Amino acid sequence: MMEQAPNISAGSRRIARNTVFLYFRMFLLMLIGLFTSRVVLHTLGVTDVGIYNAVGGVVMMFTIVTNSLSTAISRFLTFGLGKREAGEPVDLGKVFSTGVVVELILSGIIFLLVETVGLWFLNARYNIPPDRLGAANWVMQCAMLTLVVNLMSVPFNAVIVAHEHMHAFAYISVVEAVLKLGVALLLYVSAFDKLKTYAVLMLAVALIVRAVYALYCRRFEECRARLVFDRPTFREMTGFAGWNFFGSASYLCNTQGINIVTNLFFGVAVNAARGYAVQVEGLVRQFVTSFTTALNPQITKSYADGRRDYCHELVCKGAKYSWLLMLLFAVPLLFESDRLLRLWLGEYPPYTNIFVPLAVFANMVDMFGNSLAVLAMATGDIRRYYLVVGGVTFLVFPISWLCFALGMPPQTAYVVYIVVYSLLIGVKLLLLKKQIGFPPAKFVRETVFRVLAVTAATITVTGHVWYFMPETLWRLLAVLLVSTVSIAVFSWILASTEGERAYARSVIHKLIRK
Repeated sequence: MMEQAPNISAGSRRIARNTVFLYFRMFLLMLIGLFTSRVVLHTLGVTDVGIYNAVGGVVMMFTIVTNSLSTAISRFLTFGLGKREAGEPVDLGKVFSTGVVVELILSGIIFLLVETVGLWFLNARYNIPPDRLGAANWVMQCAMLTLVVNLMSVPFNAVIVAHEHMHAFAYISVVEAVLKLGVALLLYVSAFDKLKTYAVLMLAVALIVRAVYALYCRRFEECRARLVFDRPTFREMTGFAGWNFFGSASYLCNTQGINIVTNLFFGVAVNAARGYAVQVEGLVRQFVTSFTTALNPQITKSYADGRRDYCHELVCKGAKYSWLLMLLFAVPLLFESDRLLRLWLGEYPPYTNIFVPLAVFANMVDMFGNSLAVLAMATGDIRRYYLVVGGVTFLVFPISWLCFALGMPPQTAYVVYIVVYSLLIGVKLLLLKKQIGFPPAKFVRETVFRVLAVTAATITVTGHVWYFMPETLWRLLAVLLVSTVSIAVFSWILASTEGERAYARSVIHKLIRK
């Protein structure tokens, strides 16, 4: 046990350092992203924003297979690095180059599917105003090419995550955000159709960012390897991706699939509202991902080199911190979504103020179980896991469609999502207990009970402030302040372990001495 302490300490320091880089990236992206969204809404209008989000949903439906393979590439590279750090020889160049070749093949398949099935669905079935159908076709072509470009970035991104060079994400993401801001400002002076212009410029941004990632990754040995197609690696990788397919398919059905069904039942204005809910959800998700992206490689590597107790501890901490970080956003949005949206967008599409808090809470439940999924993927034996998990999560799509058909409002889909994904956490725990002996009782005791206690206490205190104050800007500021302080205080009292408190005190003492 004494020999592991330095390794655990080094891993913890690496997680902390990488988290700082990723939070720097996140705050800049959030500021730029919020301003860019306001400019785009006022330049394009609700209808064109809805078309862009709706058509993008059609294209994203074709990423089911590629998302599965992307996860496989990342897992194999990270696992390989863990083995290498433990002293075993691993040919990472073979894994990387095989991943690139497979992504090239799948990009070609995506191109064919979008140009046939996608175009037919857009022109024959989608609920698009007739005078904007031509622009919608431009959006589909640009969205498809943007998707292909992003897919080709996946192996490079996986290398960066595997090597834990999170500062690269920070710097490159800031460049991407500035480019997108430039796109939004160029729309003001564009003499052409603004929706077409927006689609073309977003494609240009994707190409530039893809080139930057490729140049940065030249520093890693595996990225300089000769492009080869290794059949054994391909079979192992695609076998892993094949079972992961069920999880990816169900997630896309529950997000982009519901976006398409929403268009069929409610039109592009509601698509615009969902688009902004997705954007807020994405910003909040980035906030949490800034921590989990630094944590996840450590889960995989600690499993690979046999430190199971440390691995299980990281899984519990990942779930707990993910929930508490998202709670910082969820509570203010629960009480003040209307005022926050008006400050951000001015006039916003109908249902946006309902969708946004529901989307954030749905994301909280989803991300709460993400560290469990990382542990399952680290084992490499995911057949039963993804068959069961994919089957349960897929229920969101047909149940939501049925609810819409019965005349229920569009926000029903988020409620269904929250209920199903809450049940899914229990399913994941049982599967991991049977597969590798992961302790569900420890997870429930150290994460579930603790975060629910913090959530209930924070909502109760913040709700009293919101209820007894008049609807003014001061109430908004009070809700933001009280909710943040409440989460910090209740997390310290109800959610922190003695070891976590001791570590926090030591950090505070070091800062005071400086």
